[in-house]
Amino acid sequence: MDGDTTPQAAPPTPVSAPAPDATHPEDQSVINKTNAEGEVPIKISIIIPTNAYFISGLRDFTMNVVRNMTGFSEQWAFRFQSVVDELVNNAIEFGSAAGKDVKITFVSQKGKSIEIFAEDTGTGSSKKSAQEMTALIEERKNMDPTQMTSIRGRGLAQIVSNWTDVLEFIDNEQGGLTVHVVKYLEEGEQL
Repeated sequence: MDGDTTPQAAPPTPVSAPAPDATHPEDQSVINKTNAEGEVPIKISIIIPTNAYFISGLRDFTMNVVRNMTGFSEQWAFRFQSVVDELVNNAIEFGSAAGKDVKITFVSQKGKSIEIFAEDTGTGSSKKSAQEMTALIEERKNMDPTQMTSIRGRGLAQIVSNWTDVLEFIDNEQGGLTVHVVKYLEEGEQL
């Protein structure tokens, strides 16, 4: 043979994002955007049934994603296990009925940020709108922790809101709720 016939990979094509839309939380995210260095964020979605059995594996997966793909320290990896645990437990317990699914999506921009989306179907026992959840979190964030008499209902307001830079709720197309959190890697944070 006279010449290399090995197929060459085409250079990546930058992806342009559509205009932001409140019904599509991914439009407010870095998911479909190329950063200044031309890198497209890594996106991993997992769909699990509404069964707490799968949460243990999701904890391990979260630890590995944060440790290996984000640039956050091991301490933050442990924190994000708690954040994901809270988001998924709430989606299973309140947002998606038995036999339905919960979708969790991780978006990583190494050295910059991690985003997490937790989507339920709105078929659960205690369906709430994005507006209701936003009001509930604001109310609970401002409560004196010593006045909380229940051990339930603290996770989103105390764990998730304190360990993320963005916590927002969006009504999704399925009739459920999508919880979107972002944590930015701060200067001086251990890589």
